[in-house]
Amino acid sequence: MPTRRDVLISSGSALVGATLLPGTAPASEIKPKRASGHTVATSEDAEALSAAVDSEPVCLSDYEALARERAPKMAFEYISGGAADEITLKWNRESYDKLRLQPRIFVDVSKLDTRVKLFDQELPFPILLAPTAYHRLVHPEGEIATARGAGAAGATMVAGMLATVPVEDIAKAATGPLWFQTYILKDRAFTRDLIQRAEGVGCKALCITSDSPVVGVRNRDARANFSLPPNLERANLRGLMRTGGNLRPPEGDIYTPILDASLTWKEIEWLRSFARVPVLLKGVLNPDDAELAIKSGASGIIVSNHGARNLDTVPPTIDILPEVVDKVAGRIPILCDSGIRRGTDVLKALALGANAVLIGRPYLYGLAVGGDAGVTRVINIIKNEFKVAMALSGRPTTASIDGSVIWK
Repeated sequence: MPTRRDVLISSGSALVGATLLPGTAPASEIKPKRASGHTVATSEDAEALSAAVDSEPVCLSDYEALARERAPKMAFEYISGGAADEITLKWNRESYDKLRLQPRIFVDVSKLDTRVKLFDQELPFPILLAPTAYHRLVHPEGEIATARGAGAAGATMVAGMLATVPVEDIAKAATGPLWFQTYILKDRAFTRDLIQRAEGVGCKALCITSDSPVVGVRNRDARANFSLPPNLERANLRGLMRTGGNLRPPEGDIYTPILDASLTWKEIEWLRSFARVPVLLKGVLNPDDAELAIKSGASGIIVSNHGARNLDTVPPTIDILPEVVDKVAGRIPILCDSGIRRGTDVLKALALGANAVLIGRPYLYGLAVGGDAGVTRVINIIKNEFKVAMALSGRPTTASIDGSVIWK
C-alpha cells in the first residue's frame, strides 16, 4: 500500500482544489497551502509538501486534520460547517460517543459476513457515500475521482444533484453501484428529466432530499464568503441555472431561486408515478413522517439531519433512529447518516435498527488529501474498523447485530 507521502506527492494536484486543473503544474513543483478565497496553490519547491506527510493517516479524523491544512479555506469551511451555532453538529458526534457497547465472548468470529441487501441489491458492507456537493472545490476531477475511489473500495456512491460534473460522466467513471440524489425543484419538468437522466445511466436508486424547503442559516459559509468559483458549475443544472448562479436567497429573503417551499406529500406520489427505481426520502427526523413516507409509496427512508447543516438544535440522528425504527416496523429499509466517523458508529447504528449508514464529510476530506486513492482509503479504514467492531463484540454477521450490542 502506498504511504501517505507517496499518495500526496504522486497526486499533488488533488491537494490544490478546484482552480488547479491538469496541466497547470507538475506535482513536483506544487506547494499546497491553506488558501483564502479561490487561490489554492503556488508553484514552489516541493519540500514543504514532503515535510508535512511524514506519517500515514490511520483514522478518519487524521484525514480531516490534513484537509484542514491542505484544502482552500473557503472550501474546508463549506464542507465542515454546520447550521447557526453548530450545536447539532456537536451533538451528532457526542451521541455516538455516549453509546456504550456490550460485547460477547467465545463466539466464532473467524469468518465475518458484512453483506447487506437493499432493494434487491447486495452490498458487500453497509456503508455508502452520502450525496455531497461541489467535489471540484477540493480536487480537479471532482466527482469523477470520488466515483473511482468508491468503486475501488466496493462502496455504493450516491451522486448529488449539486455535482460539479454531470451524472453521465460520474456513471462512466463508476465501477461500483451508483445511486442519485436530487431535490424536487420548482421546475417539475426539469426535475423529471433529471431523474430520467440518472435512471438512463444506470443509477439504481433515487434519494429525494426532503428537509430543505429553504436553506439553513450557515454562518460559517457567510464568514468564509462562500461562493462557487467561476470555473466551476452545477453541471446537472445546465439550462436551469446560469454558471456561477447563487443558490442563496437575496438579502432579506429566505427562499431560493430553484428550491420549492410549497412541496407536499402529493409530490412524492407524483414522482413515484414515473420513477423506475426505488425512491428513498432523505431527511426524516419525525416518526410520523416515516409513516407518511410509507403511505406515499417511498421505498426507503434516510434518517438524517442534513449533517447538521439545516435546522440547528434538532436532535442527533442516532437519538431519533430507534423511534423511527419502531414506527416503520420493518416495512421498508432505514438508512442513517450524520456524525459517523468510526466503525463502532456503524455497529451502533445497525444495532439500533438501521439497515445501512452513509458517510459524507470524511470521504471529501480523503478526496482533498489524496484524490481517488484518498477516498478509497477512507472507506477501507472505516470498513475495517467496522469488521473489528463486529469481531470484538461477538457478531459474525450483520444479521446478528441487534439491540443487545448496546450496553443499557
